[in-house]
Amino acid sequence: MANRKVIHFDKWRVVQAFVVLLLVAGFGTATGLPAWASSCAAVDVVVARGTQEPGYLGSAIGDPLFDTIRQALPVSVSAYRVNYPADLLDPSSISRGTSDMTAHVMWQSSVCPDQRFVLVGYSQGAVVTQGVLGTGAVGGLGGISTLPFEYESRVAAVLLFGDPLLLNGAAVPDVYAWRTGNYCTGGDPVCGAGADPTQHGNYGWAMWPAASLAARLV
Repeated sequence: MANRKVIHFDKWRVVQAFVVLLLVAGFGTATGLPAWASSCAAVDVVVARGTQEPGYLGSAIGDPLFDTIRQALPVSVSAYRVNYPADLLDPSSISRGTSDMTAHVMWQSSVCPDQRFVLVGYSQGAVVTQGVLGTGAVGGLGGISTLPFEYESRVAAVLLFGDPLLLNGAAVPDVYAWRTGNYCTGGDPVCGAGADPTQHGNYGWAMWPAASLAARLV
């Protein structure tokens, strides 16, 4: 059984333009908007995917987790894919991820005053998310954008998977600790002491526990 251990442009215009393109292409839902693009949804799920992870939000974590969260939460939910390289060979990857996640939360907070956020990070994306929250171990990397403290109350939950920082005991700042779920599959060498690299993608078991935690905290 797996061991379960409990990141200047007119962004709104870009989002609107992309929604229009999706509708023209026939990808709209019955309500006229893609499920992930609901305007000013009650909850916005912000996902930093893992290194070179395929899928829109990430096939291993983000996409299945978002589907599960939509089932678990009784309120409207949208999703945002953090725009960053997710590339270990790019030295700016993590800092760019923190910049985009921070900018998104701040922008959405300005246009959707009642919206709350679930911040999600997988593998490298978990490091991005920790950097956004102000974890000291990430700040030392340089160029990290941290979410200003006045937005702290807008973060309903933090969900981390395969987090490399678990190896050195680094944790999110205390102010976020009580609303954070950090999941590590037994045998995963990235977040634990395991020796089975295939376990780094084995997180199906964590979807409902993570979604349930978010549902309790929203």
